[in-house]
Amino acid sequence: MTQQQALASAFPSPATFARQTIFLTPEQLAAAKKESGVDFSDRLVVRYVGSNGRIAYFDTHRVRTQAETVMIVVTADAKIERIDILSFDEPPDYFPKQRWIDQFKSRKLDNDLSLDRAIRPISGASLTGRAIVNASRKVLALHRVIGTR
Repeated sequence: MTQQQALASAFPSPATFARQTIFLTPEQLAAAKKESGVDFSDRLVVRYVGSNGRIAYFDTHRVRTQAETVMIVVTADAKIERIDILSFDEPPDYFPKQRWIDQFKSRKLDNDLSLDRAIRPISGASLTGRAIVNASRKVLALHRVIGTR
């Protein structure tokens, strides 16, 4: 799925969306890192704010040795609505099944958003699972720090 296709599925007509570019202050970055429990250095956040109350974030990260890009759509009440994998450069054996990804629906940023808690690990693809959990925690922390402005 391309980025445009993903955005079209996240914001189906008649919903519209607008691209926002946000530069995090050092304080916002530190707060997001602390809340998420994930170490990252991205100070530039691009997100897509929809007229339907949803906000879509794209995150590109390393799984094992290769990159993965996911779109994480967050609802107005700061819960994950959906996760779509747009790009996955690891071997196909490590690609998660949709039913595993569905575990993230309606999850918020709390201690349960973790492998071995509310999210079951993926047998034989633990790095993929960890990467998606970390991306979800990061996005939800950024969402909380930035707000819905």
